[in-house]
Amino acid sequence: MKATQVLSDEHRVIEHVLSAMQLMTKRITQGEQVRPGFFLDAADFIKEFADGCHHRKEEGVFFIALEKAGLPTQGGPVGVMLAEHEKGREFTRKMKAATQKWADGDSTVLSQVLENAQGYFDLLQQHIYKEDNILFPMADKILPAEVQQQVLNDFERIEVEETGAGFHERYHAMAETLQAESLGKI
Repeated sequence: MKATQVLSDEHRVIEHVLSAMQLMTKRITQGEQVRPGFFLDAADFIKEFADGCHHRKEEGVFFIALEKAGLPTQGGPVGVMLAEHEKGREFTRKMKAATQKWADGDSTVLSQVLENAQGYFDLLQQHIYKEDNILFPMADKILPAEVQQQVLNDFERIEVEETGAGFHERYHAMAETLQAESLGKI
């Protein structure tokens, strides 16, 4: 397996949460009552899985390997991805802060929850497309097999040392639960 496949597989899990967030924002705009905790749980998923695990692998290992292979960080696709990671963090922080106020009874912040949830959705949908269809194929061409294997080894190290046992299972289950809730199955 290639490092890019691991990252792409993680994108599929993230997309479950993105689609759930999209459905929940739509339900709210249609006047349905939605549990504020849904967006707090989504923010937790984003912080821990999308950012804390997936982006950690990209920023701490994958992008570095690309730079060493000659793909510049500044002014190129990696720089764009890094800037988008930061923008995603900003959307998540704002969504979580507004959701906490909403959960505490302040419904005047609901538009901020929706705006930041939608902003994150839009950003990540395009971000994932660019990585899957531009950056990852480019990486597969420029990273030799031994570098791909080292990147995989480093991904495994992150999984063992930094995220711990059961991490993926916990967040995959959370993604499924959020998706089920957005579909009204919970």
